[in-house]
Amino acid sequence: MKITSVETFAVEGLNQPLMFCAIKTDQGIVGYSEFGEGRLAQGMKGLVRDLSNQLLGEDPRAVEAHYIQMIRSTRMAYGGATWQAIAGIELALWDIKAKALEIPVYELLGGPTRSHQRVYWSHMLSYQVRSYEKLGTKPVRSYDDIREVVAQASEMGYDTFKTNIQMPGDPFVSLAQGRSGPHDQTLTTGILNAAVKQMEVIRDEVGPDMGICLDVNEHFKADGQIRLAQALEPFNLTWMELDNLDAPSVRMVKDATTTPICTGEQRLGPTSYRDLFELRAMDVCKVDVQWKGIDTS
Repeated sequence: MKITSVETFAVEGLNQPLMFCAIKTDQGIVGYSEFGEGRLAQGMKGLVRDLSNQLLGEDPRAVEAHYIQMIRSTRMAYGGATWQAIAGIELALWDIKAKALEIPVYELLGGPTRSHQRVYWSHMLSYQVRSYEKLGTKPVRSYDDIREVVAQASEMGYDTFKTNIQMPGDPFVSLAQGRSGPHDQTLTTGILNAAVKQMEVIRDEVGPDMGICLDVNEHFKADGQIRLAQALEPFNLTWMELDNLDAPSVRMVKDATTTPICTGEQRLGPTSYRDLFELRAMDVCKVDVQWKGIDTS
């Protein structure tokens, strides 16, 4: 079996393109993956195209060998978008290998370890705040509107969802995925009060058993993350997720609050997690397979 082409395509999403990779073979098997940062769609396409030059004509089933070679050949552009592009290719190669063997990918990884997998609704409420026109829903203009939106999680059978801080306005503004936050990463009193009010309303609406995760991205420095986590302790969050590449700072946040801390999304490559584990800096390790690939994950 030989690789004949490596293609990428972007599909329009609510807030950004969704990136996919397709690897075709001379035996008609096509491997697919979802990968990468859609806001860098053209860059992702270029990286995958350049990486594919070393794959054409090769056997796609040698997944580990291709993965290591792609990392070695891009040693001067280590991490970041490069690794996301590598992940897209690697995931599609696993898909080819599993299809060739007529087994699920998980069988290649040692088989199933559970019969059921919990999932959560990611960025619930944030999409309704930012993309109500595309969704064909009404804008969120009040905390009563927030109650109405979050009630959908229970109605649809979810037992956990993740959201972001929504700032009051007409309509509300979402501090989500690195956008709309304070440029100097200062947790203002207004933002803190809005976060507390939002969690109070949500917890009152969904009850004590619904899992609630709050993603604050990299909007605040460690001191603000501490103040926010402490203020949200009464609402029993499943976790507060934050982006902070300084592991000692993350440990400082974790030690200062009973709110569980989730981090690691920005880390690429297995060794990049070492300081977080050595310092026991997090309660929950965040791993995005579509950014890191299966080998790293």
